[in-house]
Amino acid sequence: MNPGTAPGGIRFDGVTVAYGGTVVLDRLDLTVEPGEFMALLGPSGSGKTTALRAVAGFVRPAAGRVFLGGRDVTALPPHRRGIGMVVQSYALFPHLKVKDNVAFGLKAHRTPKAEIPGRVTEALELVGMAAYAERHPRELSGGQQQRVAIARALAIRPGVLLLDEPLSALDARLRSGMLAELARLHRELPDVSILYVTHDQVEALTLADRIAVMDRSRLQDCGTPEELYRRPRTEFTASFVGNANLLPVTVTGEGAVRLGDRPLGVLAETGTAAAGATATLCVRPHLVGLGDGPNALTGSVTEVQWRGSTHRVHADVDGHRVMADLRELREPPAIGDPVTLHYATEDAVLLPAGAGAGAGDPTEAGP
Repeated sequence: MNPGTAPGGIRFDGVTVAYGGTVVLDRLDLTVEPGEFMALLGPSGSGKTTALRAVAGFVRPAAGRVFLGGRDVTALPPHRRGIGMVVQSYALFPHLKVKDNVAFGLKAHRTPKAEIPGRVTEALELVGMAAYAERHPRELSGGQQQRVAIARALAIRPGVLLLDEPLSALDARLRSGMLAELARLHRELPDVSILYVTHDQVEALTLADRIAVMDRSRLQDCGTPEELYRRPRTEFTASFVGNANLLPVTVTGEGAVRLGDRPLGVLAETGTAAAGATATLCVRPHLVGLGDGPNALTGSVTEVQWRGSTHRVHADVDGHRVMADLRELREPPAIGDPVTLHYATEDAVLLPAGAGAGAGDPTEAGP
């Protein structure tokens, strides 16, 4: 944005929010750096939208403080926080043209009248909607309406942009296009901190510099997308940020575990449990191969799903379900067939047993 953008950065300092005695956000400590794109990822009821509303000023914390650009805004009303916000329903005024929808926030912020047309044009150009300034929302597609909503939020030149499930109302094709648009906006707005609430792990992995994983009103994990995907620290993170095979094992030594009577290997630096301790072995389905190899898992096929470029094969291995995403299987195995799967030791992570569990069925978490 042009010079004059409000200071960015968000800090939650022990923020707790409760409704009628029920805690919906529990002691959140989290910092979003100036210019950072942070995704709040979690299932419904995890506290992520409550955290965003606490930043916006729509809910008042029962404890803790919220800082924007280093300023304590806990007691400030929303209109004095200098933030932009976009919600999933777009919230455009149907009777106003696109240009007037974008100008609405500027007028509310008492921007000098002479500046408004230029600021409206700037914001619409940023989202590729300048040619639609004279149209009404009903004349736009869902994706175009969402771009206008983003332009309205950006017109006030906020230091902080809040996005609450902004793509959930779009179909798959429009969602893909908007992901690319949001990634471009992040590149073109290096000073704006973005807090993005979603339950969709693909959106979080695609867009965010860091992901804060929420569950049961608490922050469970935080890191870069690659850190959380390749080296998750809890079972919840492993199962919610991508799919994962999570197998109960017993530690037998450094980098060595046992699944029942099967000796298996794990990346040594990820497991610090003493020999004899129980733990959870985590390996992603796309890192599981078909046929003999190191860390062999023999069992029988229980399900085969064709997913276009891959087949997802489910196998029962000593009573445990193991998933493998296999490419270009011209003759996939049939249900009931014996099968041998394997993985490379460096692709397996050891997690504390049961830590952060409770994500539900990991097979429904996404790719």
